[in-house]
Amino acid sequence: MSADDTIDVDRLLAECRLAAVEYHESLDSTQDRAAALAASGARGPILVVADRQTAGRGRGANRWWTGPGSLAFSLMFDPRDWGLAGEAVPARSLAAGVAVVTAVRPALHPHNVGLHWPNDVFVAGRKLSGILIDVLADGRHVLGVGLNVNNRLDDAPADVRARATSMIDLNGRRHDRTSVLVGLLDELTRVLAQTGADAVALGAQFQELCLQTGERLEVVAGGRSVVGRCLGIAPDGALLVETDEGVRQLYSGVVRAATGG
Repeated sequence: MSADDTIDVDRLLAECRLAAVEYHESLDSTQDRAAALAASGARGPILVVADRQTAGRGRGANRWWTGPGSLAFSLMFDPRDWGLAGEAVPARSLAAGVAVVTAVRPALHPHNVGLHWPNDVFVAGRKLSGILIDVLADGRHVLGVGLNVNNRLDDAPADVRARATSMIDLNGRRHDRTSVLVGLLDELTRVLAQTGADAVALGAQFQELCLQTGERLEVVAGGRSVVGRCLGIAPDGALLVETDEGVRQLYSGVVRAATGG
């Protein structure tokens, strides 16, 4: 492994607001490991990073492919430390998406990096990052992020190659993963605090960064399908879809491009 792919744990502890960092060469799931640490009584914020995941989790039943050189991490924290509610909040995963966009956008200029509702970051029609938040019984959160950094998609399974991209594939440069992670954690801290202190301004960023605005979408949730033109993302995290019956506000669902008129 090259120097820019080795995670500098000492630097993370020195520069980020973390109680502890676990760095694994291989792990089944950073999300599951962080939840296990919480169950053991460990106090956060605790960061779990893995070079490779054998059972990385995405949203629902989806799996996250962790290629060599990507970033896969989970942050276990108590939202009440930022004065936030402990229960699940739809806008929180989008707020994490804003943090990812803000952290990586300077390195990917002039590519348009933005949000793909409900919990992804896309560039040029392909997924760059996925976000997952698990809310534990005691209100603590485990925030998982998968970010394609130095992993080339040529090495990915065929289904991943068809829909994903990476920072190195976009600009041809290797990136220091520790520096990327430090910047991302700084933005996460700032944005999560903003969800309580200035939710209106943060909500405006959801709309500004939404890449699906104007597209005709189909959103499937609870066995029902909603088809219409995307009007963007509301400040509370709802996807706004203009249908023949009026504007619908959707808080969950699987999104795909709509076929037909």
